[in-house]
Amino acid sequence: MNRPEPEADFGRMPYNFSIVGVQKSGTSTLSGTISQHRLVCRPPRKEAHFFNDEGYDWAHPDYERDYTAPRRARVHTMVGDSTPVYLFWPNALERMRAYNPDLPLIAVFRDPIERLFSHWTMLRTRHPDWPDWPGFLTEFRPTSLPTAVPTDVKPMRYKHMSGIARGYYGAQLEHGFSIFDRSQWLLLEFRQMLASFNPAVDRATDHLGLPRFEEHPPLRNRYAGASLVSGTAPTADDLASLASLYAADLAVFDRLSGLDTSAWPTTRILAGTLDPAELAARLATKVAPLSD
Repeated sequence: MNRPEPEADFGRMPYNFSIVGVQKSGTSTLSGTISQHRLVCRPPRKEAHFFNDEGYDWAHPDYERDYTAPRRARVHTMVGDSTPVYLFWPNALERMRAYNPDLPLIAVFRDPIERLFSHWTMLRTRHPDWPDWPGFLTEFRPTSLPTAVPTDVKPMRYKHMSGIARGYYGAQLEHGFSIFDRSQWLLLEFRQMLASFNPAVDRATDHLGLPRFEEHPPLRNRYAGASLVSGTAPTADDLASLASLYAADLAVFDRLSGLDTSAWPTTRILAGTLDPAELAARLATKVAPLSD
């Protein structure tokens, strides 16, 4: 009987770039594309969730044992960890700097209200018994970026329910630029990235020091989520309140990022060019009311 040849053992390689945020902003699409580069090794899983592990012994990290991936081909020179919670998670970037102070980083940003709604619909799809929209808005509603993981809640629940806190992009960038040099960051905007995907991929491979794709892989919308979820749709008052909550931080983000956020619904609500009721009506088309 012919036995299959054993898979070649090319050893293990340390993770040497990271897509750090933000959730529900196309990070799966981008990382899946970069992983098709001939010099990039596809990791065992897209999100390693290493640097946000609150149970790990960070005083004595064993990176060679705990933060490497199997090399799949001799030609591979890079392997990435795409865990979008890293940019937001308290102490994650500090742990990453201790691991590799020269790590190249990529972050993709999306309108904070649209991102928040997408975050909630993902939770409702995966966990229908988790809080409805009103509870999601009130369980964790900090007025600024948290600097520590709450001690009165399990980290996993905090990860899922931290939707509002993840929208403080300005504070996240301010912190990120204090940890890693600005030159190590590539910042992309969600809508622009998808609208001009191949040029965005070129920017990513340039940033990572990789030759550009000779032929770009086709754009695939990975993990797009359910088209309809059950629950309570956002109201115009909800959205107006969220825009006000993000206003000061969004000004910081605009200054630091240099990205064009003029088309973001949050920006337009604050500028008075978008009625929150119009956005609420659009989002409501994706929510099926709860049955009695």
